[in-house]
Amino acid sequence: MPTAAELLAAHRAFATARAMSDLYEANARLTSKYVHATSRGHEAIQFAAGRLLREQDYLSAYYRDDSLLLACGMTPKELMLQLFAKADDPFSGGRTYYSHPSLKRSGMPRIPHQSSATGMQAIPAAGCALGIQYREQRGLAHEVAGDGAPPVVLLSIGDAAMTEGEVSEALHMIALRQLPIVVLVQDNEWDISAHASEIRFGDALTLAAAYPGIEAFGIDGADTEAALDAMDRAFTTVRTARRPVLVHARVPLLGHHTSGVRREWYRHDLEEHRSRDPLPRLERRLVELGIAPEELARVRDEAARAVAADFEAAAAAPEPRGEALAAHFLAPSPITEERGERTPAGGEPTLMVDCALHAMGELLEDHPEALLYGQDVGARLGGVFREAATLAARFSDERVFNTPIQEAFIIGSTAGMSATGLRPIVEVQFADYLWPGLNQLFTELSRSYFLSNGQWPIHSVIRVPIGAYGSGGPYHSSSIESVLSAIRGIKVAYPSNGADLKGLLKAAFYDPNPVVVLEHKGLYWSKLPGTEAARCIEPDRAYAVPLGVARTVQAGDAATVVTYGRGVYWALEAAAREEEATGRRVEVIDLRSIVPLDFEAVAASVRRTHRVLVVTEEPASPSFAQALAGRVASELFQDLDAPPAAVGSLESPAIPLNEGLERFVLNSAERTGAALRRLLDF
Repeated sequence: MPTAAELLAAHRAFATARAMSDLYEANARLTSKYVHATSRGHEAIQFAAGRLLREQDYLSAYYRDDSLLLACGMTPKELMLQLFAKADDPFSGGRTYYSHPSLKRSGMPRIPHQSSATGMQAIPAAGCALGIQYREQRGLAHEVAGDGAPPVVLLSIGDAAMTEGEVSEALHMIALRQLPIVVLVQDNEWDISAHASEIRFGDALTLAAAYPGIEAFGIDGADTEAALDAMDRAFTTVRTARRPVLVHARVPLLGHHTSGVRREWYRHDLEEHRSRDPLPRLERRLVELGIAPEELARVRDEAARAVAADFEAAAAAPEPRGEALAAHFLAPSPITEERGERTPAGGEPTLMVDCALHAMGELLEDHPEALLYGQDVGARLGGVFREAATLAARFSDERVFNTPIQEAFIIGSTAGMSATGLRPIVEVQFADYLWPGLNQLFTELSRSYFLSNGQWPIHSVIRVPIGAYGSGGPYHSSSIESVLSAIRGIKVAYPSNGADLKGLLKAAFYDPNPVVVLEHKGLYWSKLPGTEAARCIEPDRAYAVPLGVARTVQAGDAATVVTYGRGVYWALEAAAREEEATGRRVEVIDLRSIVPLDFEAVAASVRRTHRVLVVTEEPASPSFAQALAGRVASELFQDLDAPPAAVGSLESPAIPLNEGLERFVLNSAERTGAALRRLLDF
């Protein structure tokens, strides 16, 4: 049972949190400028959990967790700096909402960035726990030693979010791998205006029954003594037994859903919820234990005065400067120039797929913090294209392993893995399968560095076989680079040969930003006619190609052809035919990366040739290729002798299965050549 001293500490924390929510409501005209929610009614369970977090632990909070953050050691003023989106907001520098923490501070639990998307934090949190487990299995020291006890991950989440499919993916891996995580589900019965009775057939305990590896129990989360005991039990179990625990805490929702959606608009149960308010319940218990009501009132008054002073100071704090934003769009890369030997003496021509395999092997040999996972990359198969063959046998099933069919987990877990100091490399089996993972890529990975004000860059290499090859049909042949190129905060590589694939994989590994490496299936073995040059001398171990640096494949002066991936071979074949027929030699630029874009290389070439054609496997309109052509027209208009053009595949919703239909839809050397002739003849 908790002692009187522990209950008094809880009371002081409750009084502080309640004074904050009261003050926000009293000043709603000021505080509602930026949307926020408070923990009013949730204070007991949040305090019970937050007080147990140590500096080696990881926290994944949700938007109502301000009491939890206070219990961790944050001050009211620090939270209010985020409430007002101020420059000194310790979590995001004014970039994101109240109670959306990101923190890497000595003496405090580690709080990686998490988005506002409900339930999306579950996968990165599970990734943190998987990273902790991996470090312990491999004998690697944890990022923060703290007091020496094993780290715990706390995932805090609302019950309504438990119906999200991505939460189920996280729970599946938590149970399968027996991860060291406490899942705290705070159930106040409400979504926004949707009540539990109309949107759920049970609660989190009902769901947890499907995951027998997770110990789960429920409590009255507004009963302070029960909450303290429950969280002590959960944390002790995870910290010592290294297995997961789920706590379902029933709590009243006493505040508004958020400052923008007020309780009086739709709530029918306010009186019943007020009857379960944890603050008066705790005060009655303290009076039973001999604490004078006057003492409790004094604590409330002191808290109110301190909170009011912090409120005034936070409101008057400096505003952020827009000029500072760009510093955290992308984290600086250590690979800024080509290094190593691209064509070492005595080197052997090597298939593109083997160059990638060798790059993976070298990284795993050199970096114990590196690991590779995804569907079918494990020992039995080594990837459906054999791109990971032998790696599990060489480096163990702990470092190279299969995952369930969970693209969201594969991608989103890398955010948590990275937060624990690991360097994950993952594979999505086909570009067509990336869509279920796109939410995590966009919502969690791409925004972490920016929204955490530079505190949490993400190391994540995402390998994606792409493109049409061998009658793969509508769900194994898509090109999706335009969608990826529109996601700010990630990098996208698309090499055309083995040397560049190896060099870009090495650069992606060291890059502190999420990098998607698109690998054309038709180039892996150079079996497509005209793609023999994808098989080339393998670079040495030190070779790395900076992301965002193009390569001139063929010099010329009649026009510039800009492309990447398989497009390089269509462009070279079309250029050779044009030169043979007319003597006009065109310059072919292989971008190698489409984000960052080496526009300087494109511009320098266009200023000499005065004509440009962008070649892609995607349908050209709309596309990255068309956007690049438009940029050339906008920025280099005075240097042009003809309108910039883009050529790609037929604007078909999918790639047909039939071999002849596939050939009819796809771009080709002939189609590229016709577009090039039109450009040159203009």
